[in-house]
Amino acid sequence: QVQLVESGGGLVQPGGSLRLSCAASGFTFSSYGMGWFRQAPDKEREFVAAISWGGGTTYYRDSVKGRFAITRDNAKNTVYLQMNSLKPEDTAVYYCAAGSTGAAVRGYNYWGQGTQVTVSS
Repeated sequence: QVQLVESGGGLVQPGGSLRLSCAASGFTFSSYGMGWFRQAPDKEREFVAAISWGGGTTYYRDSVKGRFAITRDNAKNTVYLQMNSLKPEDTAVYYCAAGSTGAAVRGYNYWGQGTQVTVSS
């Protein structure tokens, strides 16, 4: 049974940092590209970042470049999203996904349940 379990979300002040984790099981993690998406209330789910199966290539949406970093540990079947200099507009439910390195939601096979990130003073 495939599982993606996100953790690390919470409430943080503008300018603060959070590190999201996504623990994977039930599939060969090291063979899959992994991505992070987010969805704010009344908005469509949007691509945030992705990483190739080996970790050598990463992709980011323009608005998070230089602030967010995606990494993975294939020995631990875990992908991470380090988020620095957070802004109120980063507030959303963040989802981990497996299967691609593209920006399209339809390219991913598996999804986690999401973790809430709220950036507010």
